[in-house]
Amino acid sequence: MKKNILYLYLLTFSITSSLQAQDIIQVPHEKAVDVSWQGDEKQYFSQIWDTEVVTNVSVPTMQVFKPTNPNGTAVIVAPGGGLYGLSIESEGNMVAKWLSKKGITAFVLKYRLVPTGEDGIKEITDEGTNNPAKIGQRIKPVLPLSIADGLSAVAYVREHANDYGVDPAKIGFMGFSAGGAVTMGVGYYAKQLDRPDFIVPVYPWTTAFPVQEAPANAPKMLVICATDDPLGLAKGSIELYNSWLNRGYTPALHMYAKGGHGFGMKSQGLPSDSWIERFYDWADAEGIIAKVPKG
Repeated sequence: MKKNILYLYLLTFSITSSLQAQDIIQVPHEKAVDVSWQGDEKQYFSQIWDTEVVTNVSVPTMQVFKPTNPNGTAVIVAPGGGLYGLSIESEGNMVAKWLSKKGITAFVLKYRLVPTGEDGIKEITDEGTNNPAKIGQRIKPVLPLSIADGLSAVAYVREHANDYGVDPAKIGFMGFSAGGAVTMGVGYYAKQLDRPDFIVPVYPWTTAFPVQEAPANAPKMLVICATDDPLGLAKGSIELYNSWLNRGYTPALHMYAKGGHGFGMKSQGLPSDSWIERFYDWADAEGIIAKVPKG
């Protein structure tokens, strides 16, 4: 009897582990030539940022959040963190969980980051105070890798759309801050297989990735930001919106008077708290999603 119970336990553990392993995807990527990492990826609670973070990512991966009743839409979520880290909860997992409850299949992307030591958040904080130019120097060779990871993520989801119950014509990319810069790069540089059908840059880091002319066959776009963003990203967000508008597209922009930077899924008691609901309204109006009946 004890042997049978042990067998069932081991079988259940094996199946559960297998399912969990399938929910983490290694994103296809080319090896970096000019950037090298020491040590493993790190995940920990940052006292400085007061949130869970991931740093020192050298191998891009995605975690899949599958809805109970998928509606065919997929969103790849790229958290922010200045390319030194990822705000993995507020701008990643919490976003994905909200989307999956709405029937959207979400993929939280860990794109490649600046190589850092024990505490990447402390490194960017110290450099921001003592040597801001160093941040620009360190992110310069990494941002193209991060964008390549984003493009590869879109291609992967499209190639495996049937496996996830996803419509290959309803794949979006949403990114926050540095992840918003990655989102912009994906929107600019996509070809065919890796082209998202819509993008949602949320307080995108336009000072790290300057706004360019909107590309031909640009994806639908919703830009979200706050006027009082302390990094001064409101102007860049408006410029990004105008770049689409000037090419004859019909982008959307939600600019909140207050919200600051990095609000993600945090509750601040402000209208910006409901930004993700406004995303859903926009996506519904654009025909990007289909509401799934309950039951």
